[in-house]
Amino acid sequence: MADLGYAKRSGDRREGRRLRTMDARRSVMPYFMRKRSESLSTLADSVEVSSIERWLLEKRAEGWAGLGFIHLLIAAYVRTVSMRPAINRFVAARRVYARSEIEVILNVKRSSSSEAAETSVKVAFSPTDTVFDVYRRLSEAIDGVRADVIVSESERVASSLARLPRPLLRLVTAVLRIMDWFDWLPRSWLDESPFHGSLLVVDMGSLGTMPVEAAIPEFGDIPCAVSFGAKRKVLEPTEDGRCTERRYVDYRFTCDGRIADSYYYASALKCLKYFMKNPAHLELPPETIEDDIN
Repeated sequence: MADLGYAKRSGDRREGRRLRTMDARRSVMPYFMRKRSESLSTLADSVEVSSIERWLLEKRAEGWAGLGFIHLLIAAYVRTVSMRPAINRFVAARRVYARSEIEVILNVKRSSSSEAAETSVKVAFSPTDTVFDVYRRLSEAIDGVRADVIVSESERVASSLARLPRPLLRLVTAVLRIMDWFDWLPRSWLDESPFHGSLLVVDMGSLGTMPVEAAIPEFGDIPCAVSFGAKRKVLEPTEDGRCTERRYVDYRFTCDGRIADSYYYASALKCLKYFMKNPAHLELPPETIEDDIN
C-alpha cells in the first residue's frame, strides 16, 4: 500500500511513513494519551446476513469452497482502507504513521481440539485486492498453520523466551520494548509479529458465542480490532402485520482514537457495513484508491 513515488525520509519507520502535515491537536494527542488502552473506543453494530448468505452460497457453487463471513469481513475492511486510509495509521514513539501495507492478524487453532495449540497468522493485503484475493491468501496461511508446516518467527521467539527465568524474561521484554520504540526490531520479526499490524480479527462466531470487546496489546502498534459473533435469529414485523425471521451477525469494532477522529471512523464503518451488505462490489478491484496525507 506504499504511496507510489514516495521516498523514505528520516523519521519514517519500517512499517510506514511519518505523517508530517497532521493538524496540531492530533499530532500532540499521543503525548497526552500515551497508552493505547486509554485511547480505545468500541462500536457495537450488526449486519443482516440474508443477502450475504445467498451470495456465499452462489460463490461456493461456483467453486469457492469454504468462502465465509470472515473472508467477506476482511475484504470489506481492505476495501474500506482503500477509501478511508487513515484507519490504517498507527502510533509509535508518540508519533502517528501511515502504514505501508494492510496487515491482518487472526488467532487460529492448529486443530479443532480444545487442547490444540493456538497461534496467529498474519496476512498482508493490497488495497486493490478483491474478496477472492483475500480468500486465497487467508486460506493458504490458515491451511499452512493447521498442517503444522509453518512455525512463525514469533512462535520461535516465544518458545525461547518461555524458557528464561522470570527476572531475565522481564529484562528481555523491556529491551524489546525499547527496540520497538526506536524502530530497531528486525524487519523479519516485524513481518511475523502478532503485535504489529493493521487489524486484529477475533472470530467468536465459529465458537457459537457473541462477540467480545477485543483486547489490543499495549506492545506493538495495532490500532484496530474487530470481533464478530455467531448468527442470531430475530422475528421482525413486516408491512402487512406479519412477522418474518431475519438473521444477524453482531460485531464490535475497537479503534485507537489517536489516529483519526470520530467522524472519520463513523464514515469508515459505514463503508465497512455497506461492503458487507453488498459483497458483489468486492468481486472487482476498486476504481480509485485514496492516499493518506503526507
